[in-house]
Amino acid sequence: MAEQGADQFPASLLLIGAGKMGGALLDGWLRLGFDPRHISIIDPEPDPRIVALAREKGLGLGAPASPPEALVLAVKPQMLETAMPSMLRVMTQGTLILSILAGKTLANLEARLGDGRPIVRAMPNLPASVGHGITGAVANAAVTPAQRKKADALLAAVGRVEWLEDESLIDALTAISGSGPAYVFYLVECLAEAGVEAGLPPDLAARLARATLEGAGELLAASELDPGTLRRNVTSPGGTTAAALEVLMAEDGLLPLLKKAVLAAKRRAGELAG
Repeated sequence: MAEQGADQFPASLLLIGAGKMGGALLDGWLRLGFDPRHISIIDPEPDPRIVALAREKGLGLGAPASPPEALVLAVKPQMLETAMPSMLRVMTQGTLILSILAGKTLANLEARLGDGRPIVRAMPNLPASVGHGITGAVANAAVTPAQRKKADALLAAVGRVEWLEDESLIDALTAISGSGPAYVFYLVECLAEAGVEAGLPPDLAARLARATLEGAGELLAASELDPGTLRRNVTSPGGTTAAALEVLMAEDGLLPLLKKAVLAAKRRAGELAG
């Protein structure tokens, strides 16, 4: 995770959209010590949890009294046009705009907001909701080094941040880390179903599959070894794991299927961009 601290956050911040991902970011900022009195939230129908949190912590609900140093745009992509008037009323030309809108390119946002505005486009993933996300980010030419550090601090509050120099890589990143958690969840489903096929009771198969993926993930995170080495460490020659991997690593096994899936996701991300 990037170096972070409350002193790296912008002096004032406006969050537009406090749904699942916006709310996850907010939780991360507060956990790291960002002064809640410097955060304002605009959401037409805020979740009761957000309302209660605002009352407890002193967050502002509604447009701030003065222009924010940074604005995080976290509404659903189809709500962008609705959110635009609120944004334009409170921003200055130098306000840093951090967008986590899926499919909305830098050019798309620049066309709506005007040239010369500093904009960062970011793609977090679902594990951000538990502080273990990974986010891909790309900045336009108007973003200063100081603003990039502030954007990094905001995003690093919910996990690791990978900065891209080329926005065209966002679609591939989306296909790996953005959609990737769904692949892992489906793997758990398939492993549990295979366990039932092998004779296990369904509830036991589900518990074993889930715990196995959780444990493997923890081991991968804690180990300095690469995944290939960890795999080989589990695999005894001629043993049960080797028998299974012979199937998974065949020419028509898991790798070509996963490549096909990722390319389909990348292609769809490109189709949805605008």
